[in-house]
Amino acid sequence: MKVIVDVGHPADVHFFRNIIQNLVDDGHEIKITARRKDVVVNLLDANNFKYELIGGFGKTMAEKVPQYLKKSVNLYKIVTKYKPDILIGFANPFVAQIGCLTNTPSIVFTDTEHAKLANILTFPFATNICTPKCYRGSVPSKKHITFNSYKEMAYLHPDYFQPDPQVLRDLNLGEGSRFIILRFVSWEASHDIGQSGFINKEELITKLERYGRILITSESKLSKDLEQYRVSVPPEKVHDLLYYATMYIGEGATMACEAAILGTPSIYVNTLRVGYLDELEEKYGLVYNFSDPKNGQRNAFDKSVELLKDEKLKNKWLKKRKIMISDMVDVTKSLKLFIEKFPVNIKNASEKL
Repeated sequence: MKVIVDVGHPADVHFFRNIIQNLVDDGHEIKITARRKDVVVNLLDANNFKYELIGGFGKTMAEKVPQYLKKSVNLYKIVTKYKPDILIGFANPFVAQIGCLTNTPSIVFTDTEHAKLANILTFPFATNICTPKCYRGSVPSKKHITFNSYKEMAYLHPDYFQPDPQVLRDLNLGEGSRFIILRFVSWEASHDIGQSGFINKEELITKLERYGRILITSESKLSKDLEQYRVSVPPEKVHDLLYYATMYIGEGATMACEAAILGTPSIYVNTLRVGYLDELEEKYGLVYNFSDPKNGQRNAFDKSVELLKDEKLKNKWLKKRKIMISDMVDVTKSLKLFIEKFPVNIKNASEKL
């Protein structure tokens, strides 16, 4: 089988890397196409993947439209030349649209209900749309396949991820050190328009410092006062750091989920809600979601302090993590088999996943 996997976001590289490797190990031919966004290229290089760049990423609408057209044309040229059996992507309108245009089957994965523009540009054209069972958005039933897991389990399940304590030594931290990771997003994505997270970052950090060292990872520019807290870690080692953290507090949903899956208490502050974080809070108690635009930061701070006062906090979360993992399917193996057996009966596929 010949497969094109198109990646446009760092999380895509994490999600697909084990699936790609398993398909290659079974003798399938995989071609990776990529967009130059954030640390996508760094992650592909760190995983020793060969890839072909098809475009960049625009910050403004005036930049996004030409880039969209450029990426579409480039992917079309690659597909018509390579002639894959299937196209695969995550929340990926390019895969769906070019697949439809070239009569090539496409599988698109998504877990973000509020990515309305991407969904509108993707769902009508995709052959199949795969989501976690906790996904609360509307998907055409004849195309919809669900799996009982989260996308982050594809790379953070204990079978695939073992934390490396070297990341602590690189930052002059010892095992058992108390430190808090703060994550600030750029708010440049189309689904982030009109949304908000932290209001006063400086106040948050001042009050949290007494509970541990503050490490910031940020897509947006930081003030001079906050820049001293920015952490410089190779993108492929972020999950090692997240595993050892005392707590994660941030505006990023993906990292909030990653922290929870790794057994790190997770505080998510964003007016946008997503089904997988709601489930991780309601069913497993691994995440706390704060979406009130007026009181979200205050409530998040109060909950953070309450949790940080508990000396057994991390052990409690690791026990919750075990329960959660025992409920989940091995999403890497399941989706790899689904791809290999494509096309399949929709109902049977969801029941097996």
